[in-house]
Amino acid sequence: MSPPAPPAASTGAPGPEALAALQGALGAEHAAVYGYGVVGARLPDDQQRTDARTALAAHQARRDAWQRLLGGAGATPSAAAAGYQLPFAVGDAAGAARLAAHLESRLTSVYADLVAAVTGPQRATAADALRECALRARRWGAASTAFPGLPDPATASPATTGSATATPTG
Repeated sequence: MSPPAPPAASTGAPGPEALAALQGALGAEHAAVYGYGVVGARLPDDQQRTDARTALAAHQARRDAWQRLLGGAGATPSAAAAGYQLPFAVGDAAGAARLAAHLESRLTSVYADLVAAVTGPQRATAADALRECALRARRWGAASTAFPGLPDPATASPATTGSATATPTG
């Protein structure tokens, strides 16, 4: 099921902080779409491939919605990179599932930042995206967290509290 398009802001164009967070969400979705191409190529099980295709379609729909929203706000949506550096080598189904969990977990951080940066209907859309990513992360084997997307205060360092972004390779 495709997520609904993010609604336009009811109070006018998003401010600079909201635009930066929206661009961050768009960039993270570009990276997730790329990552799910790798995930799907390494899954031998039909059910897992179906789950990966469903997740890929959800990320493509979110990416497209953020592009429309940014374009409608007068901003130029960031383009996808030609490639992205994976956080680790993915050579088998276990690595593919670990990558899917990693992608979804990182997206929870991005969407937590977006929830904090936007208001009104956009906030509800970002919260929905956060919830969906947290559920998919758990389904792929990520550990449960009390507040998905937010670091555990007991283990967080200043370097781990910022947004997680993928590294484009070209």
